[in-house]
Formats: sequence, structure tokens, C-alpha cells
Amino acid sequence: MTAFLIIAVLVFVAIAIWQMTKIFELSQIKAETSQIANDKDNEYNGYLLFGFLIFIYGITIFSFWKYTKVLLPEAASEHGVEYDSLMLWSMVIIFIVQTLTQALLHYFGFKYRGKKENKALFYADNDRLEFIWTIIPVIVLAGLILWGLYTWTTIMDVNDDDDPVVVELYAQQFNWTARYAGSDNVLGEANVRMIDIDRANVLGLDEADPNATDDIIVKELHLPIGRKVNFKMRSQDVLHSAYMPHFRAQMNCVPGMITEFSYTPIFTTEEMRSKPDIIDKVKRTNAIRAERAAKGEDNSDPWEFDYILLCNKICGKSHYNMQMKIIVESEEDYNKWLAEQQTFGKTMVASAK
Repeated sequence: MTAFLIIAVLVFVAIAIWQMTKIFELSQIKAETSQIANDKDNEYNGYLLFGFLIFIYGITIFSFWKYTKVLLPEAASEHGVEYDSLMLWSMVIIFIVQTLTQALLHYFGFKYRGKKENKALFYADNDRLEFIWTIIPVIVLAGLILWGLYTWTTIMDVNDDDDPVVVELYAQQFNWTARYAGSDNVLGEANVRMIDIDRANVLGLDEADPNATDDIIVKELHLPIGRKVNFKMRSQDVLHSAYMPHFRAQMNCVPGMITEFSYTPIFTTEEMRSKPDIIDKVKRTNAIRAERAAKGEDNSDPWEFDYILLCNKICGKSHYNMQMKIIVESEEDYNKWLAEQQTFGKTMVASAK
């Protein structure tokens, strides 16, 4: 109610100012009433146009200087290197074209700003110019599209070559659950209709499927470095999106179907924590948290970098908190951790007692 009253007051104040402005204009007997721009108007608009060009270049330079440090760090997956190269070259081309076209647009708008003695040079028809400004974008865009298609095809080559780790990411409002394929490296059949909370069958695994017996269900994702991981993704309720920004990976989780994605981690969690940009990010974040802690605010404990799985679809009121920790470690540590986890078959036996 308070917010509504504040908005209403601001609207009424704006209306009052507008009405006072109209009254002021009417009171100026000598005010010019013509709606046609004169040389003075064109002069003002020309300088404003040139001033805006300086402003957009200034804000661009400022943004590069101020906010480059908040970008994602070096990609932690094999395909991420190619992904980042494609993104970088796309942005470089866009930036160069934007810089040149905006400079020309604002310069000529300023140069020919409505002075009667000025006459712009123009071509009613010029096939050569039209060919040049048509064929250059065609070649550049075709190159980017072909490069993008090649990169996408490479990334989406989900297969069972190279003995991949098979993991299911199960999404539901508002948390993630991971399921490892176990010793047979084959996930058991599952369906949301077979979910039985009372018997700890939280993912709806088919208890009659022998491939499901050795599946391992966990709430923290562990991955071995240098080994390909095939992700199978399901959703229990609404559309979610499995987003792992440090690995440059994202795939929608759609109710009623299985989607897939794969990548190979190239840096362990500890290796990533030792990188200079991550060290700087942790330092800056903890400085902010220290200030909050001094004020007695919540969620101000010191932060340590971890890979993370997020939901990148607005899936409900707690969407912002739908995340899972990812730990990348050596093959030896990964196998040790996996051996310590309880299989689905043992969980079912324990729940039946």
C-alpha cells in the first residue's frame, strides 16, 4: 500500500509540473509558436548528437575499465576454449562495426545539421557501393555462422567413446539431484510416476531394472579431471535449465523427456582456486562480506570459490537459490569418493527394514 501511495504521489507531481510548464509557455506572449525547426534548433540538435557520440564512447571505455574484472574466468572445460574464442571474435567484430557506424552516423548528422548552405553529397543509385556493403556483411556473418555450427556440432557430440562418466542431473523446484550410473556405467530406467518418497525412491527409479541397482544418488556433484562426462537431464515439474558457467555448459531440462550434454573438465577445483583472477575475485567478495559482517548482516561469512550448477530458467519464487556444488578432482580422489557412496539398491534394502 505504501509503495502504491508513493507511486501515485510521484505521478501527480509529474502531472503538476507538466501543467505548470504549459502555463509558462502560454504566458510567454513573444514565444515563437512555429513547429518548424530553425537554424538555431538544428545547431542545438547537431551538438547534442555529437555530444551523445562522445557519451556512448565514454561509457563504453568506462565499462571495459570498471567491469571487465567481473567476467567469467578462463573456461574449465575442453570445449570452453573454442567457445570463448567464438564469443571473443564475435564481440570484436561487433565492437569494430559499432564503433565505425556510430562515428559516421553521428558525424554526418552533426556536419549536415540543417544549415541552409549545406548540401550533402548523395548517390541516387550506386551498384558498386551497394555490392560492397552487402557482400562484406554476408561473408563475415557466413563465416561466424559456419564457425558457430562447427563448434556447436563438436560440443553436442554426446557419445559413449572414451569411457565417459554417465551422470543424470535431476531438476525439481527448487533443487538439483545427481545420479551416477554406477559400476556398469548404465543408468537405470526412471519415471516421475514411480517416485515413492516413503521408500526413499526420490527420482522414480524402476526397482525392477537391474541397471538401477548400482546407481548412486547424491546432492553434490563430483567429476574427475580429464575424463569426459555425459550428462542426462530430466525435470520433475517445470522447465529448468542446467547451467554450469565455468564449464561453458547449458542445457534445458524438460519435463517428460531426456536432454543431453557432455564436456571434459580440464582444471580441478584447487587449480581453479589458485588462478590470479579467481584469487582477486575471492578477495573482493570477502572484502564486501567483511563490511556486511561488521554491520551484523546475514550471509556475510567468508566465501571460497567453487564450481557451481545453477538453474538458468525462472522456474518459481526460489529460482535464485536453485544450485548445486561441483567438485572437480583427480581420478583417484573421485573413485575414492564414489566408493564411499551408497547405491540405490542398498538404499532400498535399508528403507524396507
